[in-house]
Amino acid sequence: MRLLRPLFALILVAALAGCGFHLRGAGGNTLPYKTMAIALPETADVRIWLERHIRGSGTEIVADPKAAEAVFQQLEDNRQKTILSVNAQGRVREYRLQLTYRFRLVNAKGDEIVAPNELSLSRDFSFDDSQVLAKDVEERLLWRDMSSDLVNQIMRRLSIVKPRDPSRETD
Repeated sequence: MRLLRPLFALILVAALAGCGFHLRGAGGNTLPYKTMAIALPETADVRIWLERHIRGSGTEIVADPKAAEAVFQQLEDNRQKTILSVNAQGRVREYRLQLTYRFRLVNAKGDEIVAPNELSLSRDFSFDDSQVLAKDVEERLLWRDMSSDLVNQIMRRLSIVKPRDPSRETD
């Protein structure tokens, strides 16, 4: 019986390794580019988060777009806060935060290597007039969470999408 336990554990570990199981982590977002430039202002939230993730994937970020294999370009960054519902007195009860973001990748010549992608995120949160400061903090945290989620989705798309070779024309 004592010999069967280690044998059973060994068989279980071999089965897990054989089926391709691996822990989820940052290593899954490898990019097919050695160097990349980000065409966004230095202080943009999306740029700060994106730089961190791109460096973590092993791709070098360069300042000069002409020296980069790929250049990340933002096409749209639209953020809206709309009223979702009101109470009987006409006061706001809920808000919806909406984020629409479009981007593409081009090479140093400006040829498109990843077609424009659009991401849309939204979060709903309740509002109370008696807790204005707390709800303001909650709103800022939701925007930050949405920016983080946005960059994670961008990285997943960039690591999955097979880049087009602009020198080869296809019909």
